Amino acid sequence: MLSSEKRSLARFLLIYLLSTFLLFSVASWIFYRSAKHHLLDRQKETLKYRAEHIESLLRVLHHTTGKNLPYPDGKDVQSAIYDVDKRYIFGSIKPTQSLKYRDKNRLYYVAKIEPYYLGAAYLLISKTINYTPIIQLQKNIILFMVAAGIFFTILGFYLGRLFIAPMRESIERMNHFIQDTTHELNTPISTILTNIEMIETFGKEEEQSEEFKRIEIASKTLSRIYDDLTYLNLNNRYNRDIIILDMSRLVEERMVYFTAMAEAKRLRIVTTIVSGISIEMDRNDAFRLVDNLISNAIKYNKPNGMLEVGLSKKAFWVKDTGVGIRKKDLGSIMQRFKRANKSEGGFGIGLDIVSHIVKSYGFEFMIHSVEEYGTEVYVTWEK
Repeated sequence: MLSSEKRSLARFLLIYLLSTFLLFSVASWIFYRSAKHHLLDRQKETLKYRAEHIESLLRVLHHTTGKNLPYPDGKDVQSAIYDVDKRYIFGSIKPTQSLKYRDKNRLYYVAKIEPYYLGAAYLLISKTINYTPIIQLQKNIILFMVAAGIFFTILGFYLGRLFIAPMRESIERMNHFIQDTTHELNTPISTILTNIEMIETFGKEEEQSEEFKRIEIASKTLSRIYDDLTYLNLNNRYNRDIIILDMSRLVEERMVYFTAMAEAKRLRIVTTIVSGISIEMDRNDAFRLVDNLISNAIKYNKPNGMLEVGLSKKAFWVKDTGVGIRKKDLGSIMQRFKRANKSEGGFGIGLDIVSHIVKSYGFEFMIHSVEEYGTEVYVTWEK
């Protein structure tokens, strides 16, 4: 799966799962409150029955004389009786100024006594809340949320794959197009470049016209585009031959390669290349890295501008005095097919290739740009 597909799938799953979780959380909370209230009501119903039982016992006490009978109370409940003015008479509950009791761990129920047995008009009965069914309810809801989360994650992944299927199809079509295009371009580009090299080798330099230089520039541009498209077609997966590469010599060779393109734009070239710099890298990757950065600096430079290319023990850099990149585009300029400036054409794949190469070797890539003033790019391999 390509990185763009992974990003789209991750965003879809994030939105889908967050919205589903929020919906189920609200529904589960409403259900929990309702079920808990129902469980407490059932426990209150038992208090009502106990109140009726205690009231009957008070009736017995009221009509019994000469016997020392205990106050009717139980181990699992507490009770108290109040007069018609709601004043405490007697009971196992500590007295208050009224019948209003508040305790989050206990349930209270008030029953009217008619007639007033033993002078009592009200019976207050209380018991400790049984949290066992409530805790079991919480566990059931949590288990449901976990099971629903797993189910909807699997379902979301499946729906996400269906969601990105059109994107995958479009990318596959584009990849087939690139593959066919590169195959068709290979032979004519190779033929043109071979003949140009033969003319340069056996021809006379003074006889080379301006038209010939334009053909040379166009041919080299086509060759670079062909190499980039081939790299994309391989999807960055190919057998790299990591060697100790003379980076100084390679950069100097590529500067010679791009001289005609720079001269066509009348650029002032400044090179600061330290000799003897070697790094462990695949030669083709080094070509693509250097070529894309230099060609971008030439393409987006202004006529009569400056092109600076440098190489040190720790880094390779390219600076130009071109059109620059808008601040809002700097964060996404490395994305494939992203073009911050459409006036110069191109496919928007150069910096994407550079980004993949830099990540493959653990290098660091930095880009600084000011619109209308120029751009500086740095690739560092030593901290």
